[in-house]
Amino acid sequence: MSHLCLCVCVGGTIDITVHESQENHYLKELHKASGGGWRGNRVDQNFIDFLREIFDDGVWNEYEEKCPTELQHMMYNFDLQKCSASREDVYIRCYYNLTKLAECEKNISHFFKKHNGVVWSDRVFMVTYEKMKTFFNYRIRNIIHTLRVILDKPEMAKVQYILLVGGFSSSIILRDEISEAFSEGYHILCPLDAQAGIVKRAVLFGVNPCIVASRVSAQTYGIAVAQEFNAAIHDLSKKRISEKDGYIYCTDLFKKLVGIDESVNINKEAQYYFHPVEADQTQAKFSFYCTEKQDAQYVDEEGMEFLGSCTVPMPDTKLRRKRQLKLDIKFGLTEFKATCTDITSKQRWTITVDFLSV
Repeated sequence: MSHLCLCVCVGGTIDITVHESQENHYLKELHKASGGGWRGNRVDQNFIDFLREIFDDGVWNEYEEKCPTELQHMMYNFDLQKCSASREDVYIRCYYNLTKLAECEKNISHFFKKHNGVVWSDRVFMVTYEKMKTFFNYRIRNIIHTLRVILDKPEMAKVQYILLVGGFSSSIILRDEISEAFSEGYHILCPLDAQAGIVKRAVLFGVNPCIVASRVSAQTYGIAVAQEFNAAIHDLSKKRISEKDGYIYCTDLFKKLVGIDESVNINKEAQYYFHPVEADQTQAKFSFYCTEKQDAQYVDEEGMEFLGSCTVPMPDTKLRRKRQLKLDIKFGLTEFKATCTDITSKQRWTITVDFLSV
């Protein structure tokens, strides 16, 4: 029996994907990895902004400027406690230089009197659990919104589990909010060592990459081609005329190989055939592009990204434009391999495009 699981990888960035566990224990990706611009440092920045409000009169700004190393130690301490698995108040040491700068203005305890959720006590200030939660509001709100958008899609109706992994998923604040929002309809799972889960998954994938049977294409991939010019559909600026025999063609056309959000079986192979543009050309260049658009007409449109190219020799020109070029595409999990072959001379060239570097 197959099970559908939505995986939320929460660390410095957020990645959300949906996999179906198949009967053969392989995984089928149903939703490409997605997330947002709400990085973990937003929580840190909210904490720093709160400290800037407390240590006013320029004290905090001077501390940031003069004592960056000490500030880094303080933020490391905060970082450890923000991912705590307990619903307790957080105690932050007030380091020597911050105390010294504050005392130059007034008794340090006076800085805390007009602020809720924080208490000063003997070189340490305590941030209440409720106050800590406010630092997470923006990030958690966006995570929950994105989860709802994905889960509300008709094809996600059979999702049963929400799996939380990554360092930030150790935070009881995040887990409580996710549980409150989704526990009625889904099983919420989080491993004991959520951060190590990322490393273990990477190791298992390295040992057996075929454990993922299919993936969802994150972008639309294709190549640059030329074809006979048609004034009804082609841009006049793309019109070219062969100097040798007057053949009129359109250049820079985008031919789609795989579309964004399209499910691609791992090790799937596809073949495409082409002809040379010029009757006497002695080489052919295959240029690969990607875009977040579902469809595109030209390779120089906005949002189009060049991935790489390879050039295949075509030394025998006797068949003129009747010569054939074959393009073999083999899709992998994190890359695709393209082999370009001149049928007449049997000469070929291979290029590998890594999805992860795009």
